[in-house]
Order: sequence, then structure tokens, then C-alpha cells
Amino acid sequence: MKKVIRIGKEVKSKRSRVVDIMGFKMEDLAVDTRVELIKALIPLGLMHVKEELEREVERLAGRRYKREGMDGIVRWTRQWGSVYLGGQKVPVRYQRVRDIKKGREVELTTYRMLQEPGGVEEGVLKKVLLGISCRRYEEAVCAVPYVFGMSPSTVSRRFIRASTRRLKELMERRLDGFDIVELIIDGKTFQEDEVIVALGITMEGGKVFLGFVQAVSENAVVCREFLQSLLDRGLKVGKGIVCVLDGSKGLRRAVEDVFGRYALVQRCQWHKRENVLKYLPKSRRSHFRGLLQRAYEEPDYEKAKEKMRVVKRELSFVNESAVRSLEEGFEERLTLQRLGLMRELGRSLKTTNTIESVMSLIGQATGKVDHWKNSKQKQRWLATALLDIEPRLNRIRGYRHLPQLRIAIQRELGIKGIDWKEVVAA
Repeated sequence: MKKVIRIGKEVKSKRSRVVDIMGFKMEDLAVDTRVELIKALIPLGLMHVKEELEREVERLAGRRYKREGMDGIVRWTRQWGSVYLGGQKVPVRYQRVRDIKKGREVELTTYRMLQEPGGVEEGVLKKVLLGISCRRYEEAVCAVPYVFGMSPSTVSRRFIRASTRRLKELMERRLDGFDIVELIIDGKTFQEDEVIVALGITMEGGKVFLGFVQAVSENAVVCREFLQSLLDRGLKVGKGIVCVLDGSKGLRRAVEDVFGRYALVQRCQWHKRENVLKYLPKSRRSHFRGLLQRAYEEPDYEKAKEKMRVVKRELSFVNESAVRSLEEGFEERLTLQRLGLMRELGRSLKTTNTIESVMSLIGQATGKVDHWKNSKQKQRWLATALLDIEPRLNRIRGYRHLPQLRIAIQRELGIKGIDWKEVVAA
């Protein structure tokens, strides 16, 4: 019986909240707030635009046929105009108001505010990025009665403006506010060009795109300038970071030159495994792939090294060139094991697969572009796609162990003067 009574009270409470919401009055809000609400809700906006305009006309010229006390401001004529609602241009017929003493029209503030495009460019940006081509935007526009579609040239201009802002936002945003503990850097092919992308992992496990550079290859000069630009924008490495890299020697050299003693390198285990297997006949690849994978997945550093030595001995009977490839960067492939966090963070941080998956998402956004005109266009699209993807990226697996990673990095590098208890608490 008591349970029934509790449920009844809860239902009554919910009903009271519904009544409160139903009793909500638009008039209680400021004009600019009401305008923004109307612009965001197209179907409701179409119903209320006329009411909002009439309300301002009544405030200026008084109620219809009641002209007293309006100081010479009167209704004049009606004409067709247009307003923006939810990114769409909608025609409306509105009342004009005139000051007969001064002999001029009185501007309706509400109408002017509704005529401002506001988020139109961002709306166009999102729709184009999701795959609606500029040429077919007009026929794909939201099915709202009497909506004016936009011409291909208008859509194109607005997309260019919006994506240019995105490019500037990504390449110039300050990095001081991010506490980066892991930096994943990889070069990928983007529309027949090579781009090097830097993805930062924060102490909370979040993923932040720090920037990219367009280059022919991952040579040391380009990579050095790119990493230096990250420092110039405020990237902090003084507490120690781990850089996850593929097998690029130029990129490895750049990390050493720019970050110096504040960085450890974790070589991508997947890249090295596949590079070694390329030296072998196809009939032997499956066997050695399994051996290498079991060695990489071993969380204990000494045991992992021993398993790698076993692979090396067996591989020496098959291909000495493969052995030399395996030896290259041997210790840097076991950095997480050496730090004692392979079991907790290995799945997320032992490879550059995070950037691989990001590039596949970018391909979905840019795959419908038929013609690439120049480098600026490619960079605008890439920056727009990266910033669109960033909020949807999940935190890395094992992010709760990142404070332990920071402590292990500092111990490995001998960084002093930092309160480890404070790091763990953070």
C-alpha cells in the first residue's frame, strides 16, 4: 500500500511539472531570447513570427484603431519580406511602421534580428560536411513550406567562409589549457597528399587534435618545424610525455630535437610487425604474426624481451633482413612494458590506430568531393572534419591510469621538482 502511495505522489509531481511547462509564457522572456528560440524551432517559429512582429508593432503604434498616446507613430503598409529560421530563409508578410512627424519609417527590431543569418553558415557547413553536395543543396533543404532554397554558389561561398574559420581555429588555438600526457603523431594520405596529424591525449583521457601539416614525406625538417609550432602555441611537455610514432626516422629525430629529455617514444607495434612480415614469404607470415603478437601483448617487460629474442632466433633461420628490421627500434616498442602499464594502457597507446580510425571518418566526410582545386581547399576540409569529429571521440580505454603513466614517465626520464602526489590527485 505504501508503495502505491509513493507512486501516486510521484505521478502527481510529474503532472505539476507538466502544468508549469504548459503555463510558460513567451512574453516573459527578453526580445532577443524569444527571437533565438523562434529561429531554432522552425515549425513553431512559422506560427509565432507573425505574433512577435505584431507585438512590436503594437508596442510602437498601439493597438489597431487605438492611436492615442503613440507620439505620431502609425501603421503604414504591409509588404513581403523574409526571415531566417533554423538556417532556412522563409518569406513573411509584415506590418511596416512610420513616424509621421519625422517623415521616416521606424525599423522593427524583431524583424531586423530575424533577418540576420546567424547560424546559417554553420548549418550549411554541417550539411555539406555530412555529404550534401553544393549543387544539390537546394533540393535537399529542409521540407518547410515556402522555404527559399540556396543557390549552389551561395552554399559554396558560405561553406568556404565557415570552413576557413574552422581552419584558423584549429591551427591557431592555444594549447596552454591542455595537460597532454600522450602525443600520437602519424602521417597519412589525404587526397593524394601526405598530411602529418598530431593527436593529444589529456590527463582526463580526452582526445584533442593539436594540428596538422601538409608535406610530401615525414622528413626531419618538416616534422621539426611542425612540433616547434605546437610548442609556440603553448603545448607543455615539461612534465613529460610519451610520443607514439610509426617507423619514420625523420619524425623520430624531430621528437628528439624539439622535445629533448621530456619525451619517451613508443614505437607503433602494429607498423613494425607488418614491416617485418613483408620480408617473409606468405606461407610463413601467419606463424610469425602470431609469435610477434604474443610477445607484444606480454605485460611484463623482461618476459616480453625474452619472447622477442625467441622470435629473433627463429626468424634468423628464415630471413636475416627481417631480423635487422626487428632489431631496429627494439626497446622503443616495449616502452609501455618498461613503464609497467602495458596491461592498463596498451590497448589504447601501443599503436597509432587512433589516428587510423580518425582518417577513415574523415574519408566519409570528404569522399563525395569530386574535384580538389588547391591546397587551401584540402586544408579547409580537413580542419573542418577534424573539429567536427573531435567532440564525438571517446576517452581512451584505461584513462584512469594516466596519472600513473605520468609518474612512470617522470621516473624514467629523471624529471624532478614535480609533486607526484599532486599529479595522482589530479
